[in-house]
Amino acid sequence: MTKFLLAVHVIAAILAIGPVAVAASMFPPAARRALAAGADGAPADGDGTGTGTGTGTGTLRLLHRICRVYAVVGVVVPVFGFATAGEMGVLGSAWLIVSIVLTALAALVLGALVLPAQSALLEGGAGPERTARLAMATGVFNVLWATVTVLMIVRPGSTTGA
Repeated sequence: MTKFLLAVHVIAAILAIGPVAVAASMFPPAARRALAAGADGAPADGDGTGTGTGTGTGTLRLLHRICRVYAVVGVVVPVFGFATAGEMGVLGSAWLIVSIVLTALAALVLGALVLPAQSALLEGGAGPERTARLAMATGVFNVLWATVTVLMIVRPGSTTGA
């Protein structure tokens, strides 16, 4: 059962968190390009129709949707992580507790900073400083997940053998 839970946990992390990390990282540069193409401070739609279906806003909307949807799907990762840790008997291990805290912090950064900033940029609250802050928050989110990934692999002090 442990191997099954671990496999689902790892696959879910790859398939859910990976797309969020990539799409969130792509959003700020795409927003900068869209802002550069738009003259009114709002992301340009890219096709000149004003409908928001062109490459500028369309790309941003797609990236934002990927982030939102996969963030919800990503809830599976800690659920199966807790189940796996319980089966392995490592729930009290320091490396796991740090990973849990960092995962919660990553979720907070995504939910409180990244997704709302993306929404604000899509709604026309654009500007170079907002895009820069979004890029920074996205970088923090990605560093947190990278750190969790390293902790999951290395497991310092683990008695299960790293």
